[in-house]
Amino acid sequence: MPLAIAPVRHFIVRHREPVVVQAVRSTGAAVVSYVVALRLSSEPAPLTAPLTALLVVQVTLYSTLTTGIRRVNSVVAGVLVAIGFSVVVGLTWWSLGLVILASLVVGRIVKAGEFVPEVAISAMLVLGVTQVTDTAWDRVLETLIGAAVGLLCNVLFAPPVWVEPASQAITGLAGRMHGLLTHLGGELTGQARVTEATARLHEARRLDNDVAEVDAALRQAEDSLRLNPRVREGLLFRLVLRTGLDTLEICAVVLRVTCRTLADLADLASTGTRGTLLPPPITEALRELYAHTAVAVVSFARLITAQVSANAEEAERVLTEELATARLSRDRLAALLVEYVREHPEQWHLLGALLAEVDRVLDELGVDKRSQRLMEELDRHGRTRRERYGPLRRLSGRVRALRPGSGSGQEER
Repeated sequence: MPLAIAPVRHFIVRHREPVVVQAVRSTGAAVVSYVVALRLSSEPAPLTAPLTALLVVQVTLYSTLTTGIRRVNSVVAGVLVAIGFSVVVGLTWWSLGLVILASLVVGRIVKAGEFVPEVAISAMLVLGVTQVTDTAWDRVLETLIGAAVGLLCNVLFAPPVWVEPASQAITGLAGRMHGLLTHLGGELTGQARVTEATARLHEARRLDNDVAEVDAALRQAEDSLRLNPRVREGLLFRLVLRTGLDTLEICAVVLRVTCRTLADLADLASTGTRGTLLPPPITEALRELYAHTAVAVVSFARLITAQVSANAEEAERVLTEELATARLSRDRLAALLVEYVREHPEQWHLLGALLAEVDRVLDELGVDKRSQRLMEELDRHGRTRRERYGPLRRLSGRVRALRPGSGSGQEER
């Protein structure tokens, strides 16, 4: 018995995972839409309704609404194309080709989006039946039923907000960047090995894939915040996470360039007589700088994710302290490099690049830079919103001004 209950218990524990939510929500909507279609449609097996509900229901309310509209649009367009062809020709190989071609063109015209093939699929299914007209309108009715049930499913049962998975993804990305910086600091001592430097460069390049995965999780979180009745400050949450991810993406690019610079230094050191990457005082200062920078990256991730939970002030304090310590380490490293470059001027461009790259990372992680970027995004969204709804607001203002008893509509006495 415990072995039989284990899968069910595991399913319940993971009930908030997107895949599980999608399965439960889609199944329920499909069954309900089929029951409703049995009462309203003349078809003995109205499977179009559960099919539409299955395709319309998404994890978030916003994606359900947008997908449902395009889905209904594509199915109705395909049915109308089939009705038009059925009046003139029947089902032959050449008429089927014309129907498919016309459906794909019509799908582009009605802006069905990714559901353009659904226009052709609907047209083919309707054209292949005997009583085209009756079946066509039944198919339209079933499509509307499935879409309506799918929309109501997410309206009545608000889907979860996927901010927490996005926050975990951002924290995980920062953790991998922390690990990369730690590896860089640990490999500075000892003999310069080109293979290790190249391995770190490949590790930095893999951060691009990690950023893409975090971006996908963040897009899902942004969709879950739109039109969700359980969220009051959805725009602020979205911008905090989005600007935070943009900052981490910039840092990931800079880290990749840093690894390239260290690989060039390792290659240069391997051909020299010293064998080590840099003298011990410089490598120790650089290792300390990378250690503080690694902690600052993790602290930054905690700060932007704390905005959607709690302890934001504590996270900001930790980040500020780590950045101050990292800048002190950077200044000590710069003083050592100045003396070293005087004796080895052929390496000034690589050593100067290391300082410039660290400066860029520390600047991007700064609290002031983050606040400035967030304010710029809020202003940009405000301007976009005013431009989009400006004419409607002016029209409503004129309507209010023309109402009897309004101050602007009365003559001054």
